[in-house]
Amino acid sequence: MLSGFLASLFAGLATTIGALLLLFKIKFGSKSMPLFLGLSGGIMFSASIFSLLIPALETGNLILVLFTFLFGAVFVDFVDSVVPHEHFIKGLEGPASKLKMVSLILLTMVIHNFPEGMAVGVSFAKGITPAAISLAVAIGLQNIPEGAAVALPLFSLGLSKSRAIFISFLTGMVEPVAGFFGVSIGILFSKLLPYLMAFASGAMVYVVSDEMIPESHTQGSEKVATFSFMVGFVIMTLLDNLF
Repeated sequence: MLSGFLASLFAGLATTIGALLLLFKIKFGSKSMPLFLGLSGGIMFSASIFSLLIPALETGNLILVLFTFLFGAVFVDFVDSVVPHEHFIKGLEGPASKLKMVSLILLTMVIHNFPEGMAVGVSFAKGITPAAISLAVAIGLQNIPEGAAVALPLFSLGLSKSRAIFISFLTGMVEPVAGFFGVSIGILFSKLLPYLMAFASGAMVYVVSDEMIPESHTQGSEKVATFSFMVGFVIMTLLDNLF
């Protein structure tokens, strides 16, 4: 249980590493977002299939695994529709709200990071395996550009660098909370583990398909986004098979 929490904590803290780039004046403008979104999307998609869905299919009931996979997507879609949040490229989504932009960005990353943290936690429910470690490392890697993507808009809104970095840190801390939940349920109710893995997989695939891919294609850099997606997919697939 501790290993799942620590692994998701590591992945969440990687968000802060990305935010710390503010201190070094490294700029990631809107033109570089397609590259980062594509890379992160490829990593998440590969992890969803090879680290979560396929192991779930190998150990669980086929129909129930596929049902919970779809339910994971439906659940995130429901949260997406009722919670107002801000996309960095598409803009406001969800019911009209007077929440400040900072709150919207925070809500966006909470919605995005919860399935990631849960996926890491669930993967450690069987113990410290190479597949679980590679998933945690991959999620951590794709959280670095995400951290920059959170902190930079906050800084541009007038927040100090320290506040922007701290808020980015808070968004990352959603992952260990979700990770602890995932690993706890997976250990206490081991028969549910395949379906928890399928749920997390469906949630992550939904985020990739509904948010990351469409947003990465809105800046006229479709080829950059597509090839970076493929590179991310290859990176995660290598991690999943080499370790």
